[in-house]
Formats: sequence, C-alpha cells, structure tokens
Amino acid sequence: MSDRGLVVLLAAGLAATLILGAAIGPFGLSPATILAVLAGDRSDPQAVTVLLNIRLPRVLAAAVEGAALAAAGAAYQTVFRNPLVSPDILGVSAGAGFGAVLGILLGLPVMAIQILGFGMGLATVGLVIGLTLALRGTGQVLMIVLCGIAIGALAGAGISLVKLLADPEQQLPAITFWLMGSLAGAKRADVAAALPALLVGIAPLLALRWRIGLLAMGDDEARAMGIDATRLRGLVIACATLMTAAAVAMAGVIGWVGLMVPHMARLLTGPRFDRLLPAAILIGAGFMVLVDTAARTIATLEVPLGILTAVLGAPVFVWLLARNARAWTG
Repeated sequence: MSDRGLVVLLAAGLAATLILGAAIGPFGLSPATILAVLAGDRSDPQAVTVLLNIRLPRVLAAAVEGAALAAAGAAYQTVFRNPLVSPDILGVSAGAGFGAVLGILLGLPVMAIQILGFGMGLATVGLVIGLTLALRGTGQVLMIVLCGIAIGALAGAGISLVKLLADPEQQLPAITFWLMGSLAGAKRADVAAALPALLVGIAPLLALRWRIGLLAMGDDEARAMGIDATRLRGLVIACATLMTAAAVAMAGVIGWVGLMVPHMARLLTGPRFDRLLPAAILIGAGFMVLVDTAARTIATLEVPLGILTAVLGAPVFVWLLARNARAWTG
C-alpha cells in the first residue's frame, strides 16, 4: 500500500473511532445524531449538551493525548536507536507528575496544577540536559539516558514525599487517582491548552521526518549525508519532551502508550521514520480514544487509564522480548 493510501486508511479509522467514542456512554448517541449536531442541528438540546460539552471534549482530549505520546515514543526510539525507549526516558513524566501532585498538595486550581505539571516536566528535562553537559561523558546518548533515569528517580522520590505529607482523607486519594491517569474531567479548555504544545512539538518532527530517520543509521552516517546529528537530536528531544509534558499535565501519568503504539505502527510501515511518524500519530490517537471509551464503560466505576494501558502494554512488552530476544542478547 502506498504511503498516501495508508494515511488515508488510518485517518478514516481514526474518524470512525472518534464517532464511536462520542456515541458510547450512559446517554447513547447515534452516529447520525452526532453528525447532525456537528453540522449545526440544535433540535435536540440534550444531545447537543451531551455531545458538545461532555463527550466531544473528552474524546478529543484522548486523541490529543494518544497522538502526543505515540509521536514522542516514535521520536525517542529513533534518535536513541533503542526500541525499548518510551517518553518517560528523560524523567519528564515523573517531573510533570511531581509538579502536578505538588499543586494538589498546595490546593491550587486545576489549571494551575496543569501549568505547574507542565513547567516541572520541562524543568526536569532541562536539568537532565544540563547535568549531561556538565558531566561531558563519552557516549552522549547513553549519558542522557542515565541522567534521565537519575533525575526521574529523584522526581519519583518527590512524589512519594508529597504523598506522605498529603491529607489522607482528601488530598492523598486525589493524588493517587491523578497519578493513575484519567480524562474524566477533560474540558474544551484542556484540549485548547494542550493542542498548541502538541502542534509546536509535532510540526518540526513532521517537517524533518526524513532527516530524523537518518539518525537511526548512526551519527557518522548522518553527518556523511550533511546532517548535524547533535543539533537535530537536541531538537527532536525538545519536541518530544514538550509533547510528553503537555500530555502528562492534561491527563496524568499514562504509561506504555509511547512504547506500544510505535511498534504497532512499525508493523504497518516498517522502520523508516518518515513513514512511521504519521502512522504512529493516527494509531496513537485512535488507540487512546478506544482505551478511554473502555475505561468509562466496562464497569460502573471508571477505570484509570494507566491501569488499562499497563494491562495491554505488559503482554506487548513480553511479545517484543520474545520476538527480538536473540538480537538484543547478542
């Protein structure tokens, strides 16, 4: 299948998934009703309220969340040349999580909590990069990963400290539930706040996707083809981190998506990044809409997204280990 045909097919699948996610819920909406309301029909006020104020913002938030995490995962795996890398490799998820739980502890409003989480996510990556430059170790990529693990562990310790200090009756349950990931409170303002960060992060990746794909061949080969590997890798890391921080600030810490979805896309497109990235974005958006729809419908009590993605992600991880065990163990 051609690249254009694959993108059209995945975009059609995403559109169907969005309609499905908007239709399913306690107040069922038919696809015809959804399309009519979106076209401007206001004859059914209840359907209009449910779709435009409740269901649609949440579905769009899930799509933005999935697209951001999947794109970030595909970018990280390419520039680090490691199929097991995920968006939290630089500690950004733990840093953003620490900022958000700190906001909950301080009793800040929701928007302020998201801003604090976003800022702490970016600050964490800035600290990782600053520490890497200060150490100036050989093997720059490996040093970035190791510094990310260390700073991420430090942010995790901060989260534990905040949980220890939190009010066990009100703040601690809120912190615990937020850390497991949820889009239950997603509103149009949340989507509007996260969308610019997604666009700013994803636009350079799409524009430079062919050049970024050359990084997978190694720095020497990339330089031989006229690519400034160090500068391009820094740009990719900055873009992926921006998207990850925005995603975590909007919906909490949701693991595995950035690891699983690029591998799912790679089965369709192969390893070339210029083909992989658009497929990962579309599949990630649709995947997250389906997971969120399941989270709010499979039980009377809403299931946190992080639990569902972990249930799905662990078997995929084992499958990857089995599929590539010989190559990874030498």
